Amino acid sequence: MRDIPAGARIAVVGAVVGAGACALPVLRPGVPWAAVALLAGLYALCEWPPRCPVLAGRVNVPIASGSFFPVLLAAAFLLPPAAAALVAVPGALIAHVEEEPRRVRRIWRAAQLAIAASAAAGAHVLLGGREALGGRGTATAPDFPYALLPAGAAALVFCLVLTALDGLILATAERRPPRTAWRGLLLRSLAPHCAHGLAGLMMAVLWRSRFGPPAALFVLLPMYISCWVFAQYHRERAAHQATIRALVQAVDIKDKYTRGHSERVGRASEMIARELGMEEGRLEVIRFAGILHDVGKLGVPTRVLRKDGPLTPEERAVIELHPEYGHEMVRGIGFLGEARAAILHHHERLDGSGYPYGLAGGQIPEAARVVAVADAFDAMTSTRSYRRARPVAAAVTELERCAGAQFDPRMVGGLVRALSRYGWRVEVTADEPGTFGARGTVPPSRPVGTPAGPAREPAADPLPTPPATGRISPLADVGEPGPRPRPEPGLPDPRPSNAQGA
Repeated sequence: MRDIPAGARIAVVGAVVGAGACALPVLRPGVPWAAVALLAGLYALCEWPPRCPVLAGRVNVPIASGSFFPVLLAAAFLLPPAAAALVAVPGALIAHVEEEPRRVRRIWRAAQLAIAASAAAGAHVLLGGREALGGRGTATAPDFPYALLPAGAAALVFCLVLTALDGLILATAERRPPRTAWRGLLLRSLAPHCAHGLAGLMMAVLWRSRFGPPAALFVLLPMYISCWVFAQYHRERAAHQATIRALVQAVDIKDKYTRGHSERVGRASEMIARELGMEEGRLEVIRFAGILHDVGKLGVPTRVLRKDGPLTPEERAVIELHPEYGHEMVRGIGFLGEARAAILHHHERLDGSGYPYGLAGGQIPEAARVVAVADAFDAMTSTRSYRRARPVAAAVTELERCAGAQFDPRMVGGLVRALSRYGWRVEVTADEPGTFGARGTVPPSRPVGTPAGPAREPAADPLPTPPATGRISPLADVGEPGPRPRPEPGLPDPRPSNAQGA
């Protein structure tokens, strides 16, 4: 708990206290303990296989929790609110958790589900759902379609409580802005929880039928089928991640001066996208775009990437082809989506003098504008073998100076706000002899306004300012002047770029 932010600790403790208050009425007489034990054991059994040494890897169940919520909703339909709260606790405490701190995450999840199940049971009782179920003790058939109303209301309350608490922990533990912590959670959860509510209603009706609890177990079969389908999705997602890792490792091996650069650009890109309020589904794609923005360096000769001196115009023309190389490499990877366009266009400039196609303003894909800012920021704040890292404040100042000409001011503003909220961990990426990371020595800093030296990362350095001002960006590498001519619409430009800098 020591490493958890204070706000998150308060949220966890508050949820545990709230769950205890919800379960406290079970001390009253009349609680159907047999049903409580059976449903709690069933839910725990469903969550147990991923942690079982014998079954782990052999049973196709999803790692993420939520697939067996119909059992909890059936408990909410069948039991008093306090008893329904208890059903969720054992399964949540033994469920598989991937990220640390696992113990705290399990405690939080148990408290969260207990509160949600209790609230759902209360809504179901309030609308007369217990009587609408009919069955044993009433000698009547279920009151359909009215039984759907309290069941739907209970599922909605269950969903609302879970999403509210999910947003709370995101805002406190990950320090997300309140305006974005809850964004999209309800819409993504509503349809699955409605489906869970129908499955839970089926279990409850069969439970109270003359066939008794064993009949309710038949509902588990379609649940496990859905779990199997969900597991396929998780395996496909894991394959996607493995593909990304392999490509990034290949780039890092080839261009060891920028080791770790790709991951940090991906992280900064996601921070900007989140600050701009992009949909949750786009955040991962934007992160992929940042991670893979330099994958085209695999097509650049190693001697050019590792050259000790300044690049010649011919060598610069070769290295400036890496966005097109990268786009060709990932063109057939469907799950990257708009990340492919970001890889191709992350060196375009707002004023139209970038490369490879000289796009300007709104013609540049939004994801590419995000990655361009993240790329330049990390290049400035990372120590390399040929220059010293700049302070974060100085890098931000340079980005703001170049905003409007090279960078989208919205993206720069998003990065500035994200940095003020989350900060930035500056890491050394060069590991060559004589660098800060290897021997503790730092190359002498150069005066502002002089050329940057060897062009290791032309892709991330801001371009010189227009000739009328006479100023040169302190991050610029010297190159051939003149903007690149635009290609014909719809046709790739086969010629190397002559644009200055990066």
